[in-house]
Amino acid sequence: MQSLIIFASGTGTNAAAIINHFKKNNKARVSLIVSNNAKAGVIGLAEKEQIPFLIVNRSTIHETLLVEQLREYNPSLLVLAGFMWKIPNNLVTEFKDKIINIHPSLLPAHGGKGMYGHHVHNAIISAGDKESGITIHYVNKAYDEGNIILQVRCKVEDTDSAEELANRIHKLEHYYYPRVIEYLLDQKKITNIIYS
Repeated sequence: MQSLIIFASGTGTNAAAIINHFKKNNKARVSLIVSNNAKAGVIGLAEKEQIPFLIVNRSTIHETLLVEQLREYNPSLLVLAGFMWKIPNNLVTEFKDKIINIHPSLLPAHGGKGMYGHHVHNAIISAGDKESGITIHYVNKAYDEGNIILQVRCKVEDTDSAEELANRIHKLEHYYYPRVIEYLLDQKKITNIIYS
């Protein structure tokens, strides 16, 4: 069975969707959850699911020891699921083409430093964009600039609030992210698949 490591900072809804997906088919298991927030909901999820977890800080995330700890789990993929920090270059190098992220917009629009969660949805509403969606991409050494694996689009209604748009985006995330992970595990690598 293949091994996944999830990096998350928040409530863990995407992590839960991934865990539940692979419970059903046994193609992979989440071996470790890494967080920068000891009070995050994802830590409670890890405890409930009896998954080991690791708390990192601004210093330890850059250390060689972390690379060694992650290697012990022999991960097929490192999956960013709402992780709020930029992944250090040493991790990107060590796990080249094995780190993926999900972003709540159609990159390159509304990406980059500081663009996450409600900040993205507010920017989309403020800009008057007619569509939004999700982007699943490889992680490289720059924010939100890695090769795109999948984009899924949805309409932005004229009456949408940022919260209403976020709810629609979350549904796309929870459906597509586990399935793209499964596809990557099966196929090893895909690029530039764009669905509408």
